Amino acid sequence: MILANAFCLFFFLDETLRSLASPSSLQGSELHGWRPQVDCVRANELCAAESNCSSRYRTLRQCLAGRDRNTMLANKECQAALEVLQESPLYDCRCKRGMKKELQCLQIYWSIHLGLTEGEEFYEASPYEPVTSRLSDIFRLASIFSGTGTDPAVSTKSNHCLDAAKACNLNDNCKKLRSSYISICNREISPTERCNRRKCHKALRQFFDRVPSEYTYRMLFCSCQDQACAERRRQTILPSCSYEDKEKPNCLDLRSLCRTDHLCRSRLADFHANCRASYRTITSCPADNYQACLGSYAGMIGFDMTPNYVDSNPTGIVVSPWCNCRGSGNMEEECEKFLRDFTENPCLRNAIQAFGNGTDVNMSPKGPSLPATQAPRVEKTPSLPDDLSDSTSLGTSVITTCTSIQEQGLKANNSKELSMCFTETTF
Repeated sequence: MILANAFCLFFFLDETLRSLASPSSLQGSELHGWRPQVDCVRANELCAAESNCSSRYRTLRQCLAGRDRNTMLANKECQAALEVLQESPLYDCRCKRGMKKELQCLQIYWSIHLGLTEGEEFYEASPYEPVTSRLSDIFRLASIFSGTGTDPAVSTKSNHCLDAAKACNLNDNCKKLRSSYISICNREISPTERCNRRKCHKALRQFFDRVPSEYTYRMLFCSCQDQACAERRRQTILPSCSYEDKEKPNCLDLRSLCRTDHLCRSRLADFHANCRASYRTITSCPADNYQACLGSYAGMIGFDMTPNYVDSNPTGIVVSPWCNCRGSGNMEEECEKFLRDFTENPCLRNAIQAFGNGTDVNMSPKGPSLPATQAPRVEKTPSLPDDLSDSTSLGTSVITTCTSIQEQGLKANNSKELSMCFTETTF
């Protein structure tokens, strides 16, 4: 028995040493097996350093120029180039949202993957690395959920969206970038042009990409008990400039426009990857990850596909891009399906509610969660006062904080109480 065990141990060690000495273990990523994933900028550098890969990559880019997939694959040289690149680091590469060379990384990603898809797919794979963090990680960074450290009776009466704006003003980076987008998005160009939407979108992207989510999520996903709070939440992204337009385009036309831009296309694909309703999970979210869905939603703000709350209903959460399905013709079913991924998405709705309630999948809920069904719509209430200051005047007592009349480039209120608060910021 002892000799048998000794023989098995010797055999195991012998095989282990052989495998470690073999070329496959030494070369690792060089062969056709498993390869460590790298970002697409680095993958491009690795490909450029290898003559066969670099020449095939140049060939593929020429093949894709002005050709559809079927035409490209009919060309043997193009097909051979694609097959070689499928075995290179470029095929598995991904990008990180907010990375230094994000646009370059995404351009490289799509230069490969647009050649792999058959026509325009309804759901595209996300070019971004998977999100591993959870909402509970954000809760640990800041005590932001409803009622923490306060009397529950007081908490239910407070305006959490106003509290979120105050918290942002206590952080230099958040205050600076929020002041910047408020100023730009509120700057009237002419009597016929409400604002410069392109600059407004750019400023919003900078805010949501550069400010930590413990601040931005509080403003976007704050829980509300009344319409004043819900209207402040709706106004977070200055929708009159960044979201609304004179007419609503068809949603499929808006999607096609978005997909002409690598960044917009990537953010939309990421939203679908992380927020697409799943009926195999507890939360209706892929991998039960609320954080991934909320991050993907916030990542679309500042693009043609910018979503927002459709009204100021404090309990019914309905969000949508600025589009509808009129004029869809025989594509109406596809259009309605695309729109429902926003307006009737249980994953997204549950994620927003979970953040507002301060709960995550692995945390005990504070109370019964709202059903993941579409709530009744209410009429749109008047927007916040023009100053959009961090005080609430819609049926609640005025609370003064030092934020954003001058930050927005608007006329200051004559009130002594408010004029003391805006002496720091100048433009």
